[in-house]
Amino acid sequence: MERIKPRTLSGFMELLPREQQLLEGMMAVLRRTYALYGFTPLDTPLIEASEVLLAKGGGETEKQIYRFHKGDTDLALRFDLTVPLAKYVALHYAELTFPFRRYQIGKVYRGERAQRGRFREFYQADIDIIGDGQLSVMNEAEIPAIIHHAFTRLGLRRFRIRVNNRKILNGFYAMLGLAEKSGDIMRTVDKLDKIGPEKVKALLMGEDIGLAAAQAEEILRFMAITGTNGEVLAALEGYRGRDAAFDLGLDELRAVTEHLAAFGVPEGRFAVDLTIARGLDYYTGTVYETEMQDHPEIGSICSGGRYDNLAEYYTDKKLPGVGISIGLTRLFYVLNEQGMLNRERNTAPADALVIPMMEDLSFPVSVATTLRSAGVRTQLYTEPKKLKQKFAYADKLAIPFVVVIGEDEAAKGQVSLKDLATGEQRLLSPADAAAAIRAALAPRNSEPVIREK
Repeated sequence: MERIKPRTLSGFMELLPREQQLLEGMMAVLRRTYALYGFTPLDTPLIEASEVLLAKGGGETEKQIYRFHKGDTDLALRFDLTVPLAKYVALHYAELTFPFRRYQIGKVYRGERAQRGRFREFYQADIDIIGDGQLSVMNEAEIPAIIHHAFTRLGLRRFRIRVNNRKILNGFYAMLGLAEKSGDIMRTVDKLDKIGPEKVKALLMGEDIGLAAAQAEEILRFMAITGTNGEVLAALEGYRGRDAAFDLGLDELRAVTEHLAAFGVPEGRFAVDLTIARGLDYYTGTVYETEMQDHPEIGSICSGGRYDNLAEYYTDKKLPGVGISIGLTRLFYVLNEQGMLNRERNTAPADALVIPMMEDLSFPVSVATTLRSAGVRTQLYTEPKKLKQKFAYADKLAIPFVVVIGEDEAAKGQVSLKDLATGEQRLLSPADAAAAIRAALAPRNSEPVIREK
């Protein structure tokens, strides 16, 4: 029989156990954070009817989607978590309670060109708050607190949440009589960080957009408004009264910023940034991008915003919402590449390895059960190997404790507990051994997943 060479497809990521534990640790932090803010978990099918996924698609989406037929059924793999959410809310509208707050961590698929840090299969970690007919702007104000809490718990310290409001941008371009060109302008202005103001000005004045020099300069002056959040808002007040949408957007931006301290977000972690547009047509209000301050080359590690009608392609109900998404696989890849994953974190598959040194396994099995009942993750090693090999197994998996049970220990109803990090060995009852393991691991298990240099 000819052997098939095992390989991982380009654009897909397989991790070794230690790295997988770190990724799972990141997911656990996000789940706890999202649950802390009252979000309910949701899982939607990986496969949907193609017409459902492509209702808002076309263009690039249709090119990237993984689409196939099973019999007469036209199917596709989900390419994000938002479109399936829209279908879910429209389908279960009568059974849901609004505002509906959900989080979802799941894989999505895009058939784009695989390249460094970009994958065809990847995890997204999303939250959305969906209203029925209306949704208070206070939900938009709470989102930065959730972002801040999540990344702080992960171990990041140097990050900034950049925020803008699409109504401000749309209103500003309307003031200049450029409402019809606003989409093209925003797409061009979005390149400011990459190519600089002079090249952006040239593009704005090029034949595709065709702005006059004065118009291009006015746009760049507006985008260059910087300073503290208070200073930026004060500068924006100078434009008030010229466009209703602009004024409403400014009011919403003020509402978001004025509650930051109460929500626990330090001023230094949050910045009003007029260059942030996000998604162009999709977002209608507050928009967010989060960046690592020491690694701007990574780009946004969490983005999202407010939208007026989540499920307009599936229902007549008006369902406004606000949401954010973390590209978890890409973030994990970049952090690993930068050496920022915390290698001191406990990533062992077990806290203790029980090693019987006797033929009768009744007592060792009972000890393993006692440890597990106390919340100690436990493996029972019964392979016919030498003691040195059994210890080597524990060491290779970084299992921190070994529980050795011989005839003498069993006769006393005790175990020999060895801490492999310190070499300390003690004779204890199974219950006391469980307590000792839990106490010793408490500080190790509190280590963050990420450690900034």
